[in-house]
Amino acid sequence: MLKAQDIMTREIRSVPLGTSIEELARLFEETRYNALPVVDAAGKLVGTISQNDLVERDRPLHIPTVISIFDWVLYVESEKNFVQEVKRMAARTVDEIYSEAKATCTPETPVDQVAALMSDKKAHLIPVLDGEKLVGVIARLDIIRSMNP
Repeated sequence: MLKAQDIMTREIRSVPLGTSIEELARLFEETRYNALPVVDAAGKLVGTISQNDLVERDRPLHIPTVISIFDWVLYVESEKNFVQEVKRMAARTVDEIYSEAKATCTPETPVDQVAALMSDKKAHLIPVLDGEKLVGVIARLDIIRSMNP
């Protein structure tokens, strides 16, 4: 049975916190990767960032619907989501748009479980951790390649 360590990419390209949005866009274009792990100054995994995060940053702002009754303003939709959208659009660095890793695995995790994690969590990238150390990443293409030995 194949394990994560058998299919993971060991030469990890990561994005440090503080990286500018422009540098991130260049990195995606240069590497052609769909997603990358985000690490802190010590190299510890803090999350992931995908091309979708950049695309969503440029989508039109959706103004929430409100109802005004007397002097009250009631939001029909979440005011919190609106605030998050504004922050995302104004982002200048990776820190402001990355997401916590939806899922991680260990080198010993069977590939079928990694595929299930990726599908269930709708993750573009599964970081592979040995304890707290980032030792590899598994992308969707790695799963597909494992199907053709």
